[in-house]
Amino acid sequence: MTVRAPAKVNLQLSVGPVRDDGYHDLVNVFHAVSLFDEVTATPADALSVTVDGPATVPTGPDNLAARAAALLAEHLGRRPDVALHIRKDIPVAGGMAGGSADAAAALLACDVLWEARLDRETLLELAARLGSDVPFALLGGTAVGLGRGERLTAVEVTGEFHWVFGYADGGLSTPAVYAECDRLRAAGEQDSVWPQVSDDLMAALKTGDAEALGRALHNDLQPAALSLRPSLRDALRAGRAAGALGALVSGSGPTCAFLAASLAHSAELAAALNESGRFAAVRPASGPVPGVTLL
Repeated sequence: MTVRAPAKVNLQLSVGPVRDDGYHDLVNVFHAVSLFDEVTATPADALSVTVDGPATVPTGPDNLAARAAALLAEHLGRRPDVALHIRKDIPVAGGMAGGSADAAAALLACDVLWEARLDRETLLELAARLGSDVPFALLGGTAVGLGRGERLTAVEVTGEFHWVFGYADGGLSTPAVYAECDRLRAAGEQDSVWPQVSDDLMAALKTGDAEALGRALHNDLQPAALSLRPSLRDALRAGRAAGALGALVSGSGPTCAFLAASLAHSAELAAALNESGRFAAVRPASGPVPGVTLL
């Protein structure tokens, strides 16, 4: 069974105070885009993971797709006897939820392979146990995530938006970026406010207004990502100088997302960003797209 899962970009990521459990309350507007990983599940004598992609992806039990298969097997009361092969196209530790996409794909692939046919709500519940971004990879489209990001509500979107993503060399640790966000706020004596969904962002999505969406993009983790990776400032400037309607760090970074006015503009923007020499790779994409899909 082969399942395709999309990357995401955070159109809004507003981070509230640290909770007693160590997490932050979030308003997280997820947007699935047409960059995909594929996970193939094959019957085997034991759980194993192989990866077609960067050597930095773990292949042991800590791999999020392996954890997804093990969790589903435990739920079903069976052994996790499956070989998972991951074909990576989403950047690793790039702020686009590639690991979460793989976990969601593994859940669906194993669910079908083992003929469990669990209902969607059960799959979403299992996904939330794996990580805050995993449920959205199942859902896809565009959605507001509350709590840690796992409580999802679909958002009405008109039309299609066109993006260019600039991949950086190396990744950023999500826990490190959150820790840096907390440190910067404490150092600046900034009080964390309770996050709210942006009305301007919701209106731009509903009307399909790319210019308004570009103005409304927001990421509270961006200052922390820039602090840990100062070169991202010049990368964002390069995109704005090339005519992007909006530019921001995706999630915890270091991937940079640039909103284009049209499909033709995204091609022009991608060419300009390639010429800037500030990215390891440049990829155009569009959204929203569906969540995990059986191929």
